[in-house]
Order: sequence, then structure tokens, then C-alpha cells
Amino acid sequence: MSKRLITAIAGLSLTAGLLGWAGAPAGAQAGQVNEAAAAPKPPKGARAVVQVSPNPTTKRAQEVTITGHCGGGKGLKTVFAGLDREHPVLQNIRIVEDSPKGFVAKATLAPKIGNGVGPVFVDCGGEAGVTLLVTHV
Repeated sequence: MSKRLITAIAGLSLTAGLLGWAGAPAGAQAGQVNEAAAAPKPPKGARAVVQVSPNPTTKRAQEVTITGHCGGGKGLKTVFAGLDREHPVLQNIRIVEDSPKGFVAKATLAPKIGNGVGPVFVDCGGEAGVTLLVTHV
């Protein structure tokens, strides 16, 4: 994994944690809700959008679908789930459609996974994205 991708993943993980704190937007925690304000554009290199369905998952070895868009990237290159390669959240990851305007990948939940939350990262050739996958098995 390239140093640039690792840096983007770390930044995305931190951003996801800060924005997701208490399940509310960062501005809402300080009482600064402005309905008319648009969400800020993510920084260059972190503009890919990713979703996992179903989420939460309920069975070990359950198939999930990873969808999204590359936010200006060249197309889906890699899907990685978990914090390291020794303890993956997803296995048998297959890219079905790698279009930058709308990608699709399929994978199965690891058979030894427990209850919890794990990150799912995508690399779109210049843009990265992350979401959280919840497991209730």
C-alpha cells in the first residue's frame, strides 16, 4: 500500500470519527445548525463516496455490496476492509463495475468476525473513501 494511500486512509478515518461523534454533524454538537449551509467539500484525495449494503450485517459469511462513486478519481482500483490484512472484515472482494461515476463490488463477511464496527476503504486512483460497516452476528 502506498504511503500516500495510507495517509489518505488515516485522514479519512479521523474525519469519519470526528463527523460521526454522537451521531450528529460536527456543527450540531456546538448548537450551530444551519439548514441552508451546504456541507463542506472534502479535501482533494478524499472525495470518493462509499456505501455498504446491508449495513448492519447479521450473519457471518454474508454477502455485501459495496457501491459509490470516485469523486473525480479514475475508477475503483481497490477495496480494503479492516485495520490490517491479518484480520480482514471482508473476504473474497470482487470488483463488478469500476466506473468512476458509479462502482460496484461484492464481498463476503469474514467467517470469524464478531460484533462491532470496522472500516471499509476504497481507492479510486487519486481519490479515497471510507465508510463504517456494523456487524451484529
